[in-house]
Amino acid sequence: MKSWSKEDWWAVWLGLGIIILAYIFYLGGSSISWIAVAPAKWSTLSQLGTQLSATAPRYLALLGACLILFTIVTSFIGQKPKEFIPSFILVFVLSTIIYFVGAWDQASRYNLEPPLVALLLGLLLSNVIGLPRWLDAGFRVEFYIKLGIVLLGATLPFTLIIWAGPVAILQASVVSIITFLTIFFTARKLGLDHRLAAVLGAGGAVCGVSASIAVAGAVRAKKEHPPIAISLVVFWAIIFIFALPLVSRVLHLPTGVGGAWIGTSEFADAAGLAAAQSYGNLAGKGLGISGTADQALASYTLIKVIGRDIWIGIWAFVLAFISVTVWERTETNAKADAGQIWWRFPKFVIGFLIASILTTVIVHGNTLSEYNKIVKPSLITPITSLRTWAFTFSFLSIGLTTRFRELAGAGAKPIIAFTIGVIVNVALGYVLSVLIFGHYWAAVATH
Repeated sequence: MKSWSKEDWWAVWLGLGIIILAYIFYLGGSSISWIAVAPAKWSTLSQLGTQLSATAPRYLALLGACLILFTIVTSFIGQKPKEFIPSFILVFVLSTIIYFVGAWDQASRYNLEPPLVALLLGLLLSNVIGLPRWLDAGFRVEFYIKLGIVLLGATLPFTLIIWAGPVAILQASVVSIITFLTIFFTARKLGLDHRLAAVLGAGGAVCGVSASIAVAGAVRAKKEHPPIAISLVVFWAIIFIFALPLVSRVLHLPTGVGGAWIGTSEFADAAGLAAAQSYGNLAGKGLGISGTADQALASYTLIKVIGRDIWIGIWAFVLAFISVTVWERTETNAKADAGQIWWRFPKFVIGFLIASILTTVIVHGNTLSEYNKIVKPSLITPITSLRTWAFTFSFLSIGLTTRFRELAGAGAKPIIAFTIGVIVNVALGYVLSVLIFGHYWAAVATH
């Protein structure tokens, strides 16, 4: 059975298995939070030491569970356990340190979000210090990100789309479509391959890393295409962490409006969350910024995490269809094989949708307030913690496997195409968030 050797299917099975287990515990009045461990906020080293001594067994249990499950998965897809195990232990240890850094009470002040810190640390180790190639066995970028996307589905029930309202969905959809088309056609005008143009477009239009990997698989992009897109996504994401809150502050935008603009302009969830938090924290400090910190996070979440991220599956399906029926048919003059659309479609997107449906069934009948007070702490928060672990593993692995010298051959054209998309994206986000729907975002509800 070919599916046993496919990373996509294993991400689906493992992700849904975790989610179903979480549902069983939740329906029984319990939670998987013991093993879905995440650092609590700390401010001093003594607090950190106390927390570590109390939670060490939980981290060891999580490491053991990950080692068992991931070793089984990687064995089926052709990886030798003796190569994977020591490498993954390194990934887990570094990720744990990164996660604790992110839990420092001053972390948001310095934008030390775990996925971004993981990426930067990985890039530093890979490009400055250097690591032996055999360690690459545990740097399973695509598997970790696919597992994270399936778990992401459980945190995005379709009910949230209703709660988000038509304004958030409309604004997110307009941004996703126009940004993608801008980057894609600019890249094609510059002579870049269809597939690279599609990967760049998805990286800028949706959720940078996740969308780049999903679309790369859908269109059968070359191996070097996703790293190019991911590098550009990360570059601009880091700039916007600082630039968007700064400009919003200069313009004295209400926190809800600033959060919405960040949601339409940022390319990575972690980076956007950091930017929205930093801007929201400026409210009430005598700077002429109205609103609350919660409003910045609420509007950001509605636009980016709900409105834009749901486009991962849409773009993957649309581009798989176009790739099979148009691009490859033109290149080979052969009749299009409709079955290829199914084989090409990223299966982990199906897992994402199933997870979202399952959560929708669970939260059906709850109000947004009940969801936040009852469902989220017991069911969604533990799954979110595991999702953060998966994304941290992935971002760290991206950094550890990205050698800048290997990307140099791509030239300036991808940079130009993506940057033009960035300009359009930011300008469009400003027009929609401030000029057209500003009144809506200024009054966005947080409960």
